[in-house]
Amino acid sequence: MSATTRRLTTAQALVRFLSAQYTQRDGVRRRLIAGTWGIFGHGNVAGLGQALVEYRDVMPYHQGRNEQAMVHAAVGYARQLNRLSAQAVTTSIGPGATNLVTGAALATINRLPVLLLPGDYFASRAADPLLQQLEHPVEADVSVNDTLRPVSRYFDRITRPEALIASALNAMRVLADPAETGAVTLALPQDVQAEAYDWPEEFFADRVWTVRRTAPDPVELDAAVAAVRAARRPLIVAGGGVHHSEAEDALRALVDATGIPVASTQAGKGALRHDHPADLGGIGHTGTAVSDELARTADLVIGVGTRYTDFTTASGTLFRDPGVRFVNLNVTGFDAHKLAARTLVCDARTGLERLAEGLAGYRVDEVYEAEYRTGKARWDEVVEAALRADDDTAVPTQTQVLGALDAVVGDDDVVINAAGSLPGDLHKLWRARSPRQYHLEYGYSCMGYEIPAALGVQQAAPGTPVWALVGDGTYLMNPTEIVTAVQENLPVKLVLVQNHGYASIGGLSESVGAERYGTAYRHRAADGSFTGAPLPVDLAANAASLGMEVLRAKTVRELRAALAEARNSDRPTCVYVETDPAPTAPPAEAWWDVPVAEVATREAAVRAREQYDAQVAGRRRHL
Repeated sequence: MSATTRRLTTAQALVRFLSAQYTQRDGVRRRLIAGTWGIFGHGNVAGLGQALVEYRDVMPYHQGRNEQAMVHAAVGYARQLNRLSAQAVTTSIGPGATNLVTGAALATINRLPVLLLPGDYFASRAADPLLQQLEHPVEADVSVNDTLRPVSRYFDRITRPEALIASALNAMRVLADPAETGAVTLALPQDVQAEAYDWPEEFFADRVWTVRRTAPDPVELDAAVAAVRAARRPLIVAGGGVHHSEAEDALRALVDATGIPVASTQAGKGALRHDHPADLGGIGHTGTAVSDELARTADLVIGVGTRYTDFTTASGTLFRDPGVRFVNLNVTGFDAHKLAARTLVCDARTGLERLAEGLAGYRVDEVYEAEYRTGKARWDEVVEAALRADDDTAVPTQTQVLGALDAVVGDDDVVINAAGSLPGDLHKLWRARSPRQYHLEYGYSCMGYEIPAALGVQQAAPGTPVWALVGDGTYLMNPTEIVTAVQENLPVKLVLVQNHGYASIGGLSESVGAERYGTAYRHRAADGSFTGAPLPVDLAANAASLGMEVLRAKTVRELRAALAEARNSDRPTCVYVETDPAPTAPPAEAWWDVPVAEVATREAAVRAREQYDAQVAGRRRHL
C-alpha cells in the first residue's frame, strides 16, 4: 500500500467512510451515520458483516429481527434528532432486501433520512443464478433491489469497487439535504463487497455536510408579507417541517407578535405547547372543532413545513372561503407550490424569522383573536370530558387510557403512534407539552411502526421515557423488536390496548357500507361473518414470552398505577389493558374521501353512497 492509498474491501471501505461523515447546523456537529442495523445472510455476512466486526470500534452495530422494523427504528432515530443524524440498515439478498421496501416508502414519504445497504447478485455473474436471485428474461441487470428505486431518493448499484467513491458522496449529500432527504439505497453485489481495492486516503477523511438554513427570496418574502397584512382571518398550518428545522421558538415569536392562530398537522403537533393561547390543536379530518371552524372561514392559510395531505385538507373540502389564498413556507419547491400558493422556498426557522420582521407592527383584529380563544376554551372542555374517568373502578375507554397516560408523562416523554383509531384520538385530544413529545407517523400510517420506532427514539434520547401506543391489530403485525429492546437494554414502555380487532377500519367500514366485514378478531360464524366470541389470544402473555415485563390493568385505577410503574422501570415494560369498546372520542369535524360503491344492492352501501355524493359536492380545487 502506498502512502496515499489504503487497501480494503469495498465493504470495509464503506464502513470506514460512513464513520467519518458528519452534519453541521448552527455550529453543532453530529455523526451523520451513527450506527448500523443489520440482519445477516449469505448476501452480506462475508462483506458488510465482516467489515462491521472489523470496525466495531467506530461503527456501532444493532441486531434486528425484521428488516422492515429495522428501517422503522432508524427512522424513529432520525426524526428524534431532527434529521441531523441517521442510521444505516444492511440486509441480505432476496426477502431480506424486499422487506426494506415498506420502511423505505415510510422514510421517503415522511422526508426522513435512512441509508439502506441490501446485498445483491454477483456483479461478475460467476454464480448465476444464485440462491434468492430474481431472474429477468430480458433485463439481466435487474434484481429484487430494483423495487427500492421508486421509494428511494437516491439509488445506485455498486458493480465496481471504485464506483463507490462517487456514489457514497452522493448518498451523503442527499441524506444531509433537508430538501432532498429520504431513503437512500446502495445495492451491494456480494462479490464486490468482498473485493479489495486501493482506496485514496482522502476518501476516509472527516467530512462535514452543512445543513443549510436557506433564506427566502426577497421578492417572495415581500409578496408573502403583503398577503398577510391584507388578510382578515389568517391561519397558520404547522407541519413537520417546523420540528425538523427546530423552528418552534421562531413560530411562537411570530404568533406572540401577530396573534395569528396555529393549527397543526399530525407531524406538526407540538409546534406550540397545547396551552399557548393561539394553539388550536389538530386540523383536518382528525382535527379539533375550533381548528376546522377557523379553516372554513380563513381567507389566508400560511402553511409551514406541511405536505397538505388529504387528512389535512379534508380531501379538498376544508378551506371554503371563496377568496381563500395560500402562502406556503417550505424547504422544497415541490411542497411550497401546492394549492397554487404564494411560495417561500426556504428553511422554516429562517423563513419565520424573516416573516416576523416584515410583519412588525401587524396584529390580527381583536375580535378575531377573541373568537378563536373562545373556541379553544370550548374545545378544552371537550378534551377534559373525553380524558376524564369519574369511576376509577370501571373498565377504561380508549380516550380514558390517554387521559391516564397524560397524567403520568413528563414534559419530555415521547409518545409514539402510527395507525388505527389512536391517531385520530391523539390528534384531537393529546395535550403536547414539548416539541418532541408527540411522535405520530402519519405520512404512511404504517401498522407495526410504533415498537421499532420506540427503539430508535430511545437510542437517540437515552434517559427519556419513550412510549409506544399500540392496538391489538398493530401489535400482531410486528411485535418482534421487543426481543431487540430486551437485548439492547432499551427501557421502552409499551401500552397495548386490546379492543379485539381493527377499530379504526371497522368504523370506516361501517360508514362506507362495508358493514364492518372482516375487521374484528372473532370466531367465524356459520354465515361467514366474524361475529362469534373473541379469539382466545393472550397478547400480554406473548409480550412476556418475548422478554418484556408485563403489567395487566383491568380498571382505571389499576391502569394509572401500572403506567406510573412502567414509567419508573429501567427495563422494557408493557402495560396491557382491555378497553371498553364504546366510542368516547369526539366525532370527526371534517370529511375524508374514501370512495363508496357507486352501485350496490345492500341498503348500507346505498345509504353510504348518498352521503358520499353530498360530501364530495363540497370539494374545490384551489387555483
